Amino acid sequence: MRRNRNVKIVATLGPASSTPEQIKRLYETGVDVFRINMSHGDQNDAKARHTAVRQVEAEVGRPIAILADLQGPKLRIGVFAPNAEGAEEVELQNGQAFRMDLDPTPGGPTRVNLPHPEILSALKPGANLLVNDGKIRLRVTAATPEAADTVVETGGVISNRKGVNVPDVLLPLAALSSKDKSDLEFMCGLGVDWIGLSFVQRAGDVTEASELVVGRAAIMSKIEKPAAVTNIDEILEASDGIMVARGDLGVELPISSIPPIQKRLVRLSRNAGKPVVVATQMLESMIEAPTPTRAEVTDVANAIYEGADAVMLSAESAVGSFGPQAVETMDLVARSVENDANYRRIIDAARTPAEARVPDAITAAAREVAETLELKAICCFTHSGATVQRMARERPVVPIMAMTPFQTTARKLTIVWGAHCVVTEHLNRFKEAVWSSLEHAEAAEFADHGDRIAVVAGVPFNVAGTTNILRIAVIGEPRLATEGGD
Repeated sequence: MRRNRNVKIVATLGPASSTPEQIKRLYETGVDVFRINMSHGDQNDAKARHTAVRQVEAEVGRPIAILADLQGPKLRIGVFAPNAEGAEEVELQNGQAFRMDLDPTPGGPTRVNLPHPEILSALKPGANLLVNDGKIRLRVTAATPEAADTVVETGGVISNRKGVNVPDVLLPLAALSSKDKSDLEFMCGLGVDWIGLSFVQRAGDVTEASELVVGRAAIMSKIEKPAAVTNIDEILEASDGIMVARGDLGVELPISSIPPIQKRLVRLSRNAGKPVVVATQMLESMIEAPTPTRAEVTDVANAIYEGADAVMLSAESAVGSFGPQAVETMDLVARSVENDANYRRIIDAARTPAEARVPDAITAAAREVAETLELKAICCFTHSGATVQRMARERPVVPIMAMTPFQTTARKLTIVWGAHCVVTEHLNRFKEAVWSSLEHAEAAEFADHGDRIAVVAGVPFNVAGTTNILRIAVIGEPRLATEGGD
């Protein structure tokens, strides 16, 4: 099964999409990567969903990636004593004083427990505290390691254990909680392909996760905090890919700043040759409605025009009533955008010159040759996936066939723009790679008898990092024509 688009679709699994039958329907509708959100359910739930995806993968005979998204540290206030009506909540008025402290006593109209000494120690006067997804905004007037005095700038009802965001401060918190470390080890043991790392603030957060993963999965850093945007160059260098997590970004930063940040992150990722996923609230109305709003369709389209590798569904597929319809909508929007002449002009204008390295020069040349000669596909042989990611950075007009003998590599690459992943037999020589490319390109209906394809690989063959050869081959040419050496 091949997709008639280059951008990939990520769908989150949940109560509405946990059975093999539900997952298979989502895959057949257009999902390329399934996300398991470790913030919901336990490890047994995650294992069942992982097993179901692998069952579907075996049935359809195509590699499917699984992204395990770690919860990250959860910062929450304590609880309130019952008010006169018996409700454990208070209503804060604009301009009133309110304190957050380490006292575990239930709170009231003037204070509440904040059981995070690391936050209190980092706060300075003028910093903002956002409660309940930013609905309540408090400005710090004085702070000690035991308490923070604030003034309410945006009031409202506040109740037990609501989340707290601290947008103005680089918090002395690791991205991995004890729960995250347990979940990371458990999911890597199952064999997931990507680990979604939450609460990233600095490159060291990614390095810590990498040391625990030990190469068993690729790491996708979620950019959801202002500090991550500030430190994006170092974070991107340390990561295998990034996710633009617009939900939390939109809480901690002015909402008007999110579109340019999204564009910048997509451009940086493409220049680095690393996949970027645009996520959160893409088709949120389809949680309860069979059709999206016009604004949502435009939002998805804009991410595709920008050159994102993938767009993601969250609650739409996890708990929504119209998950398959949401996937179908994304698929239709993607194909419509990619068939627009303006799309190709935008994508080409954003291309950066190839770096002065042989693998980069080869992939850039493959794109130019494919366009000049109107080739039908570019077949890239890879062990680690790096050659395919370089090729995807070029955003060629013809399909990219990611050819690898390793199923783990094929799965990982399913999130990469334009990559049609094929698990090949183990090959020993370049001439065998050419023949395999011809067979698979024809079998996948990328090319017919007499059509030409490009083959990109490295010689000596089966040595990682040696991409140095580009060959044009013709479907149906006598096998002897490919026997001319390595």
